[in-house]
Amino acid sequence: MAMKRIGILTLNGYYNYGNRLQNYAMQEVLKSLGFNVETILVDRNTANQERFTERLYNLRRNSPIQIYYKIYNRCLRYIYKDAIKKRTTIFKKFTSEYIQETNYSISRNYIPEDLSNQYDYFITGSDQVWNPSSLGGSSIYFLTFAEKQKRIAYAPSFGVSQIESEYIENYRKWISGMHKLSVREEDGARLINELTGREAPVLVDPTMLLTREKWLSIAKEPYNKPKGKYLLTYFLGGVPRKYIGQIKNIAKDNKLEVVNLAVISEKDTYITGPNEFIDYINSCSVFCTDSFHGVVFSMLLEKPFIIYKRNESSTPTFSRIDTLLDKFNLNSRRAENIKTTEEIFHIDYSHLPPILEAERKKSLDYLKESLNVKDEN
Repeated sequence: MAMKRIGILTLNGYYNYGNRLQNYAMQEVLKSLGFNVETILVDRNTANQERFTERLYNLRRNSPIQIYYKIYNRCLRYIYKDAIKKRTTIFKKFTSEYIQETNYSISRNYIPEDLSNQYDYFITGSDQVWNPSSLGGSSIYFLTFAEKQKRIAYAPSFGVSQIESEYIENYRKWISGMHKLSVREEDGARLINELTGREAPVLVDPTMLLTREKWLSIAKEPYNKPKGKYLLTYFLGGVPRKYIGQIKNIAKDNKLEVVNLAVISEKDTYITGPNEFIDYINSCSVFCTDSFHGVVFSMLLEKPFIIYKRNESSTPTFSRIDTLLDKFNLNSRRAENIKTTEEIFHIDYSHLPPILEAERKKSLDYLKESLNVKDEN
């Protein structure tokens, strides 16, 4: 009997650690359940109208200071375009080695007529696939091209706390058309309930379904990793100016070298790939970040971390981090709650294993039920 096939739809970027690692994790979990798994490439930039809608939506939501930072970052990206190109190549190499992608892509303007017949199920998620700025008015990540019983959502994120009025009717229709629903944060569960009246379980990100040993098995040591102890930073968009002094003082007071993973001007570490990302976290003395997946891997690898609010957060995208810290009783790791050196470097993870075991079981039970997987015993 042939193995059943699953098509994953997620954001197919070659620049974000969390995106690549959650895609890999989702694939590996589904393979462990006995499925043949492919990630279906989605081209979100095919239609000019799609690009325009996405840009207009993003621009409307930005404050003047956010617009300034976007222009500034665009200038930086031009100046350091060679580093960006090299980093993208490394991310594509990781993808080709670890993720089975289709040799074709679909878009709002092109979906093969027989696509639904090629797979037994489709899974949308995790990542911010339901963020209106990711969709550009398209229903693709709600799997509307497939028969309803094949449409499954695994922990997708909206990335916003409210859906703007012009999107509400479409979102209500598209979400109602999903066969199985789950989300990644509490805000998402509330939105689904408000729009459709349906209850959606809040499940952990796919990266949390793989063990520490599994992640370390694909980790690779960076060629330029410090020989001594170091403080690691990973801030999406670079280290915010208001935190630089504090982070430098932590490093100076504790004789730590500082390694910045997302500072584009520091080319040697900026071109770090997903495999090295895992090793960098595993080997650091403390990890300073504003990243959801930064927190996830700190937890899985049991490393001290400090979580900072992002420049624009107050934004709703922080909801997923709030959900994560609440669920695993780690609010003590928020920057504003850490006052002493001891609190920086000493973290008690002894309470984590039973919570993680329960969350993994909850997620796997959801997948097994959604995919009609019967336990052998």
